[in-house]
Amino acid sequence: MRVFRHYQSIPEDARGAVVAIGNFDGVHLGHRAVIGEAGAIAHATARPWGVLTFEPHPRAFFAPGTPPFRLTPFHAKARQIFALGVDSIFVQQFNKAFSSLTAEDFIEKVLVGGIGARHVVCGYDFVFGKGRGGNCEMLLSYGQKFGFDFTAVRAQTFKSDQDDLAYSSTGIREALTAGDPRTAARILGRTFEIEGRVIAGDQRGRTIGFPTANIALGTYLRPARGVYAVRVRVDDEGGESREFNGVANLGKRPTFAGEADLLEVFLFDFEGDLYGKRLGVGLVDFLRPEKKFDGIDQLKAQIAADSEKARQILSKTEP
Repeated sequence: MRVFRHYQSIPEDARGAVVAIGNFDGVHLGHRAVIGEAGAIAHATARPWGVLTFEPHPRAFFAPGTPPFRLTPFHAKARQIFALGVDSIFVQQFNKAFSSLTAEDFIEKVLVGGIGARHVVCGYDFVFGKGRGGNCEMLLSYGQKFGFDFTAVRAQTFKSDQDDLAYSSTGIREALTAGDPRTAARILGRTFEIEGRVIAGDQRGRTIGFPTANIALGTYLRPARGVYAVRVRVDDEGGESREFNGVANLGKRPTFAGEADLLEVFLFDFEGDLYGKRLGVGLVDFLRPEKKFDGIDQLKAQIAADSEKARQILSKTEP
């Protein structure tokens, strides 16, 4: 598992790969179809299996004032991609110089000259290059010119109550902001997870019997504010992980006049110190919207009720 950040200096043993190209924010089931197709071809042809992606997300580059929208910041995205068995991730920095490359230059300089791709795979609607001038037809044509094969993967859909809907990052964002993590999970193929290191808080939870681990949301999309039943992955030193059920509040903590969005997680049946550890907090189900309480006793009673409801939901939900 290797990450390469400069296409001009790819080592020879990583060149000649079958490469899936895309932003892959979320690494949802549609993305996995594209990456998996590249993997099947790589295995069949005994070539390296690679993924070419872009950081920061082009949307953040072209609209820097956009509210946070990422489903998988790079660390989380790389972890999900490598979990599929990919050999290498090629990370193209999306900056002013790169955004100025024509589609032809992207093919010649990055795909052919840099990565030495022998087979390119992307979604049917992938566009690239300055002014979005490149598309699948161009990749097919230039592949014939430069000696690489090309595969476009058709739209991936799933059955909703009424229609066939496409797996899409937009659909996940809409579900999460509507307080519907179950639909988001259906598109993702897994529970939506917020990863981050536990930071120091005001330790107020300890004084009321519900110690919480606090995680800053950073560039993550802001799901609906409120309380969630969660499954939490605790990454220990040495690469080991443990999983706990829990309940989490995502929001501004209006009872305490909070100003910034924060994820506060209470782990059931956990003992120990979480400060500095990396957690993955999976939002399994939405329990209720965030609200302001009149006092600590009312808040404590509500947390106890939320915890019991979360336990019941998680006991009936497969990991």
